[in-house]
Amino acid sequence: MKAIPDDIKKYEVVDAKGAVLGRIGSIVAKHLLQGKYVAIVNADSAIISGSKSSIKSKYMIRLNLQEKENPEHSPYWPRRSDMLVKRIIRGMLPYRSAHGKDAYERLRVYISTPDEFKDAKMLEIEKKDPSRMYSNYTTIAELSKLLGYEKKM
Repeated sequence: MKAIPDDIKKYEVVDAKGAVLGRIGSIVAKHLLQGKYVAIVNADSAIISGSKSSIKSKYMIRLNLQEKENPEHSPYWPRRSDMLVKRIIRGMLPYRSAHGKDAYERLRVYISTPDEFKDAKMLEIEKKDPSRMYSNYTTIAELSKLLGYEKKM
């Protein structure tokens, strides 16, 4: 297990605001497997294409999956937006191998932009206006709310 670097400058920062989560995930997974440290900020503003009802039903099925013999061995899907993004990116990594575990440990996901990353240079990822790109889409924050997560102040 590798230590987290104290130097924030080692992180490549990705702003997920208005970007498609699948595109972000594939690019971030590639950078992580190359040995780079990646931080995703504004994770709750990333979008998923498709109708809200189909996206909600897909993730509700995942939330309700249970093994009959021992329900504690069932897969866990988080409801909080930053943890949901992290779990989705984990699916793009070979997380069961040592190389994939090390890559997954180098990933940080934040709901908003922390003070350490306010002045950091953002990694350029192609973004388009989602209203022009897709007829239906939802943000990760809306999906989290649909799954039952309530943000506590």
